[in-house]
Amino acid sequence: MLTIIFNIAEELLSLYRWAVILAAVFSMLVSFGVLDTRNRLVWTIGDFLYRVTEPALRPIRRFVPSIGNIDISPVILIVILWALQEALQRIYFAIVTGSLQGLLF
Repeated sequence: MLTIIFNIAEELLSLYRWAVILAAVFSMLVSFGVLDTRNRLVWTIGDFLYRVTEPALRPIRRFVPSIGNIDISPVILIVILWALQEALQRIYFAIVTGSLQGLLF
């Protein structure tokens, strides 16, 4: 049961990381004019990605200074998600083996 919970949590973090990547690529394609948001399907996909990723990106954007027109908040969020995934794996390993050595580097 514990393995299932950790696997689901790890997969959710992985899916969210892909959603952040897709939102960043989508935003770039819209800003370069490759995608037209007047198309209903394109707008729906963009709105979904915005609603899913914006709650996590907004706090990062408040603290990270802007670098011209470049938004690096998705990169920071991806690194945070990667660190959470690593911490989750270490916690799982420590629980399964019964030692705290898995939590240390």
